[in-house]
Amino acid sequence: MSFVLAIDQGTTSTRAMVFDAQGKPVATGQIEHRQFFPRPGWVEHDPLEIWRNTREVIGVALAQADITRHDVEAVGITNQRETTVVWDRRTGKPIHRAIVWQDTRTQDLVDRLADDGGVNRFKDLTGLPLATYFSATKVAWLLDHVDGARAGAESGELLFGTIDTWLLWNLTGGTDGGVHATDVTNASRTLLMDLRELEWSDELLRAFDIPRAMMPQIRASSDDYGRIEASNLLHDIPIAGILGDQQAATFGQAAFDRGESKNTYGTGNFLIVNTGEELVTSSHGLISTVAYQVAGEKPRYALEGSIAVTGSLVQWLRDSLGLIDSAAQVETLARSVDDSGGVVIVPAFSGLFAPHWRPDARGAILGLTRFANRAHIARAALESVAFQSREVIDAAAADTGVDIPELKVDGGMVVNDLLLQIQADILGTPVVRPVVAETTALGAAYAAGLTVGFWSSRDQLRTLWQEQARWEPSIDANAREARMAQWRKAVTRSLDWVE
Repeated sequence: MSFVLAIDQGTTSTRAMVFDAQGKPVATGQIEHRQFFPRPGWVEHDPLEIWRNTREVIGVALAQADITRHDVEAVGITNQRETTVVWDRRTGKPIHRAIVWQDTRTQDLVDRLADDGGVNRFKDLTGLPLATYFSATKVAWLLDHVDGARAGAESGELLFGTIDTWLLWNLTGGTDGGVHATDVTNASRTLLMDLRELEWSDELLRAFDIPRAMMPQIRASSDDYGRIEASNLLHDIPIAGILGDQQAATFGQAAFDRGESKNTYGTGNFLIVNTGEELVTSSHGLISTVAYQVAGEKPRYALEGSIAVTGSLVQWLRDSLGLIDSAAQVETLARSVDDSGGVVIVPAFSGLFAPHWRPDARGAILGLTRFANRAHIARAALESVAFQSREVIDAAAADTGVDIPELKVDGGMVVNDLLLQIQADILGTPVVRPVVAETTALGAAYAAGLTVGFWSSRDQLRTLWQEQARWEPSIDANAREARMAQWRKAVTRSLDWVE
């Protein structure tokens, strides 16, 4: 037997997963990495820690599967998007900790750029609003705040990459000829790529004052990126696919064609609706992005609803408030009450992303009375995930004119059955969980396997998708809309908090 291995580098952990020819996971290695919060609104990771963890989880996965590199046909990479690394090509050392996608330190730069043309100044070119979320302002901050960084970038000594690029470069040789490249999905999240030409834009590079010399090559998502070098356990195995995590999950759900969609429940929530070869511009607060590209084909585009805080809200209940000892306990606690007792949580820890795009918002817990207890807060946390997802799904329907008949879901949070019932109730639409819920790693494996012929076609991949469970709405339309009205009222209370 032979296998495909996927590296899934996420916001909180790094995993390696081994998949067989049926798309079934046979082994997993996973290690969490540290989260650094040096100031309010700042979020950082250590790129060297992530690289060490990547090597270790590969070894764990191979050992658990009882296989060697000779049994692996290809490697795919998927990653937390927008998170920004700048490093020295001569030493391989980052000049600073990675600035994470959740980080808001660059809001002043966003505001200055928006003074000339508003937050949608570059939207026609990039599909994105001006926001701290994307990579461009993070790169600019590093060049302006790390001694010697700008001169090093202009001379070509410094390299920029999202996490996929950082791992690819290290896996393929690092300082000894490492491949400096990214795929179209990750590049589309930087605020620096022309969404139609799939190339770095000179206009955007000038606007953010970023030297072209530090930028990686942009490649298709399913493509041969090069072979892993000798010092790694997977020596000489091709890296044959790269996708940003949300696009990888879409690929793993076999949502290859126009109108197909998925919603991932992870650190944040991310709805993606495939729009095919047509680039659709949202007028309802969604992002236009690249869904994927197979080498030799035209790109497929998508609309995305990006929600900053969902799974990380449960982590906050655990780590900061101490209401639960583990993330899994949130379901048990929330089930101990019939409803949220009037409590509503707006988790705008980094402002609100889609469809609001309000960096001035901050988190709020509303509707508190002496009746409310920690169980009501736990249930309100799950409800906030469902409310936010309903908003972006409504926006997608308004942009495309097509209602989503059922919602395919994936990600770490979908083990929570209560959450999925709440989601079906708030949507008025069935919610469907696949057999393989961690479709992010699966999508990276699919992209790599297609490149090397491990799988023959996307039609074959469709046959591998299987439904595991389904939730139907259990409340009527009046109750549903009353709950949404209360949510919308709560959102208004969170706005205008930051001047």
